[in-house]
Amino acid sequence: MVTQVTGNYADIYAWENLHAAWRKAARGKRGRGAAAAFEYRLEDNLIQLQAELASETYIPGGYLNFYVHEPKQRLISAAPFRDRVVHHALCNVIEPAFEASFIHHAYANRVGKGTHRALDRCQGWMAQYKYVLPCDLAQFFPSIDHSLLQRTLNRRIQDGAIRRLIGKILHGGVGVHQEELQTLYFPGDDLFAAARPRGLPIGNLTSQFWANCFLNEFDHFITRQLGCGAYLRYVDDFLLFGNSKAELWEWRQAIMERLAHLRLALHQTRAQPQPTAKGLRFLGFVVYPDHRLLLRRKGIHFRRRFRARLGEYRSQRISRETLHASLLGWINHVRYADTWGLRTAILADVVL
Repeated sequence: MVTQVTGNYADIYAWENLHAAWRKAARGKRGRGAAAAFEYRLEDNLIQLQAELASETYIPGGYLNFYVHEPKQRLISAAPFRDRVVHHALCNVIEPAFEASFIHHAYANRVGKGTHRALDRCQGWMAQYKYVLPCDLAQFFPSIDHSLLQRTLNRRIQDGAIRRLIGKILHGGVGVHQEELQTLYFPGDDLFAAARPRGLPIGNLTSQFWANCFLNEFDHFITRQLGCGAYLRYVDDFLLFGNSKAELWEWRQAIMERLAHLRLALHQTRAQPQPTAKGLRFLGFVVYPDHRLLLRRKGIHFRRRFRARLGEYRSQRISRETLHASLLGWINHVRYADTWGLRTAILADVVL
């Protein structure tokens, strides 16, 4: 039985929910930029949002687009702050029904999961199995088909007003990835397939959540129909473990056929069964059955970035607290690998 969203549209713009959504959207950003401007007239801004949502006149604003290079170039699209409040308000209402259906080993953007737990589970299975099939999806966020996504969401959402709000948010992201998107054709397509609305802006809370919703049935296909008992996914990176290389090749073919129904495609050259004993690149680390290392380029990138931050501190452009937070956050991340030498070298930069 499919778990239905129990909340209704009015729950989204209820004052308590909007206020809680503002707190979530402002976390770590209070006192800066758009978050500070919104907070300066907080009650007025929330009342305005509430009125627009209640009357269904709310229209999402335009995105601020910029590129990051870690390690490959990615387009990040930041929604206006008031829209981020709406995203949190919406997810507060609809997320519980979807979360209850997710598999245990989907680790991205979920409470109690995350990168380090995914790495721990990966390493545990690296020690148990002979082979791993690493997979990732080509242009995942730009390729997500709006019609298929809405069909997935509508199975659990009966409230028409909530469906319309989701449609507005989706429509607001149309064209964000147009310049970088490659058109793929699937069996049964005609020439008009290229015009299908698709793409979720990377950076939206809704995009991260809807990515899990969109791949949820695919996760269950692998665990139930293929019978893979050692499967994990982190956004669009997923791993299948087994003791038979032939079986992994069979699963690979079945996965490609299943993904075509979602109008998604594998990076086929990367999806090759390989021995776990040789190690696996995953989430910025190289994972072995008995230890893990940080990818070399990750260490080089942070060391360059931290030296720049150190220069900003010495020229009094950032505070000591900001510098310390930057270093501590990185150390807390990489301490889950064999990085003692790298951490010592970076701390030496501070002394100098």
